[in-house]
Amino acid sequence: MAVFSVEINDADVVRVLDAVSANYNRPDQVPNPDYDLVANPDFDESLPEDPETNPSMVGNGQDEYIDNPETKAQFANRKVRDFLSDHVKAHEVQVAKQAAIDALNTTIDISDPAV
Repeated sequence: MAVFSVEINDADVVRVLDAVSANYNRPDQVPNPDYDLVANPDFDESLPEDPETNPSMVGNGQDEYIDNPETKAQFANRKVRDFLSDHVKAHEVQVAKQAAIDALNTTIDISDPAV
């Protein structure tokens, strides 16, 4: 497989990664896959359910969100790969559409039977 790479000046790496992360909305935190809601053992059924004072469900002790495990460098790399893939796909679809159009026989013989 061929390698396509770019070099970024060491002084600019953080700027580039921060910019790509910001422009493509990389979250600093993501939902924790280990977080789950469980039945609240302190839920008082004689009172109305209230998310603040009497919740029927509570977290399982895990944090609801965790630091994003995908680093900014991994994120930027993925976005560059996505960018390249999307552009190849768009180009190839356009070429295929044009080839299909060019191959169409749009000639039609229509005459007026009254003439």
